Amino acid sequence: MSIYAIGDLHLALGCPEKDMGLFGGRWEGYTEKIRASFSQLHEEDSIVLCGDTSWGMSLEAALPDFQFLEALPGRKYLVKGNHDYWWETASKMNAFFEKHGLKKLSVLHNNSAVCEGVSLCGTRGWFYEEERHGEHDAKVMKREIGRLELSLQQASEETKLVFLHYPPLFQSYRCEGILELLEKYRVPECLYGHIHGKGGYAAFRGVEGCTHLTLVAGDYLNFTPRRVWPRSVGANETEGEA
Repeated sequence: MSIYAIGDLHLALGCPEKDMGLFGGRWEGYTEKIRASFSQLHEEDSIVLCGDTSWGMSLEAALPDFQFLEALPGRKYLVKGNHDYWWETASKMNAFFEKHGLKKLSVLHNNSAVCEGVSLCGTRGWFYEEERHGEHDAKVMKREIGRLELSLQQASEETKLVFLHYPPLFQSYRCEGILELLEKYRVPECLYGHIHGKGGYAAFRGVEGCTHLTLVAGDYLNFTPRRVWPRSVGANETEGEA
């Protein structure tokens, strides 16, 4: 069937005090928007969640959000976001999913997956500018670049799609390490989240080198997953914050 992407769902079924509906605008009723939009997909579809999936502070706290996603059509592949405090090692997460009967959730972390004849690759990414950030951020950025290359190296299909949480391009910021990997592995599509509200107007959406980059933050898309493959550039994209 098809591959979709969306990020920054910020589900809070297990911690209602974190419900993003408090911000109004497109966030109002966002959980039901997610339910309605996902319900239009098929069980054979795959959806990559580009980080910040749940506000839960642990796997147990995030369980209601995972169960919510499990009940919706399609296989979900989770990428780590900066607010995914529940994130553990892949082995712990996979064991947790198995224990709780979550058969439609997988993590995309130091690995790749094959769907519809293409490889899904990804990592969280990071923001790092030498003149603004210190040694810690430099180490995190180096690690994230290494994780993305490992994911790309493990990909078994010639066509590789990349999913990130942080954008590799934003206004004057350029993450050269990630951009170089996108070019090296001839990645046709890179989807990212993290940018919210009015920031969506400044997000880079277009072609850099051989790669088409697209913002898929939930509020930017009004919580409707964007089809990635077969390619549908420009489809299902609702710009700006309402």
